[in-house]
Amino acid sequence: MDMVEHEDILSDAEREALAVVTAPPAPAQQVLVVDDNALSREALCLYLKSKGIECVDAEGVAAALRQLKRNPRIGLVITDLRMAPTDGLELIRRIRESERAALSIIVVSGDTDVKEAVDVMHLGVVDFLLKPVDLGRVLELVRKELGIE
Repeated sequence: MDMVEHEDILSDAEREALAVVTAPPAPAQQVLVVDDNALSREALCLYLKSKGIECVDAEGVAAALRQLKRNPRIGLVITDLRMAPTDGLELIRRIRESERAALSIIVVSGDTDVKEAVDVMHLGVVDFLLKPVDLGRVLELVRKELGIE
């Protein structure tokens, strides 16, 4: 039996599938950290960067929404709830109503009440962490959500 040319064996669909498999990896996804407290924001970003995770930050809801519109590489948002003038709950609602509605969101809050926690969970967040946050837990969640082993 003659060996058929390799190209003849593959259908166009299979060739395309192979091209995807052998394509260079997509640029790493980034985490957007939203907190009106610069120190909290920078500390979390520095920590994530030290673990090899790309991070961008925003000081509030308006800046976060601008980043999300401009930057398709953002794959996860970590947001504080207590922010002025607009709180984190409003940010989550706005994301859920946008073209980035499926985005993974982790909420971090210094203090909260039960109703607020329930509202947040109804908006489909990945997790709700109280400050001071357990950085190991944050890292675990980030890696899981971004599909990093």
